[in-house]
Amino acid sequence: MKIAFVGKGGSGKTTLSSLFVRHLVSTGAPVVAVDADINQHLGPALGLDDTEAAALPAMGDRLSLIKDYLRGTNPRVRSAATMIKTTPPGEGSRLLRVRETNPVYDACARAVELDGGAVRLMVTGPFTEADLGVSCYHSKTGAVELCLNHLVDGPDEYVVVDMTAGSDSFASGMFTRFDMTFLVAEPTRKGVSVYRQYKEYARDFGVTLKVVGNKVQGEDDLDFLRAEVGDDLLVTVGHSNWVRAMEKGRPPRFELLEDVNQRALEQLRTAADATYEQRDWERYTRQMVHFHLKNAQSWGNERTGADLAAQVDPGFVLGESLTAPV
Repeated sequence: MKIAFVGKGGSGKTTLSSLFVRHLVSTGAPVVAVDADINQHLGPALGLDDTEAAALPAMGDRLSLIKDYLRGTNPRVRSAATMIKTTPPGEGSRLLRVRETNPVYDACARAVELDGGAVRLMVTGPFTEADLGVSCYHSKTGAVELCLNHLVDGPDEYVVVDMTAGSDSFASGMFTRFDMTFLVAEPTRKGVSVYRQYKEYARDFGVTLKVVGNKVQGEDDLDFLRAEVGDDLLVTVGHSNWVRAMEKGRPPRFELLEDVNQRALEQLRTAADATYEQRDWERYTRQMVHFHLKNAQSWGNERTGADLAAQVDPGFVLGESLTAPV
């Protein structure tokens, strides 16, 4: 299952995505976690110290390797240099799977131990001073989108992505790449403003969106969120001594997380798992192609000097039944 955590900066989306990853790992589920936010905080939230987090390999710095691998023998992609973040897979493309070992994971993922289990963590890499004036941060997150386009995952397998803050993911089609999007919202006007943007943009693309109310302190806060987001409100989370200790770098064993918050995480998983039966791989592939053609026309063709519409394989549908990559 592909799951995104989104929300405005400071909403707590990274904290909640890290708690959800810990919850999944504690049940023995295979998990790939991706920090797609240019402000890289997921590693520390999963227990890495500053030195360990800084040493994580940046996907954005390994984009050539990612392209070379995913291209495979796809005859419609003339070279890795003509691949852009929205390039869809086709016959001959290599695909990624959650449980496998492959050169992309070898280069870009690192195992993070979590209370006896482990998660594969991948990060886009930070937006550095060297990028100022010469690079758009979407070039960093493009590596994540390309991988998601080539990812085949099944039930009880999880890819959890901590997304860029606000509505920046709408700059491409990445917001359509998920089975479930959890929008973390504080009980304030600013807190629900990103929800309204997501709801509006996602309406025509069948995006499953649920709101997680964070920093909820009482009935007043709860009533506010119910009035603003209605039935999209799935669960709320309040103060956590466990989270406070984690933010100090001294997290207790995860089993000591408060019962009410453990139950909230289980509700998130139940909601995400329920979307499996609604999967429509044809629609998923069609949306991928839609955004690729938009990007090709607006900037991709000019940037690469190629007709990127020719990369679309009209008979190809991504899905679990496809044979393993070679």
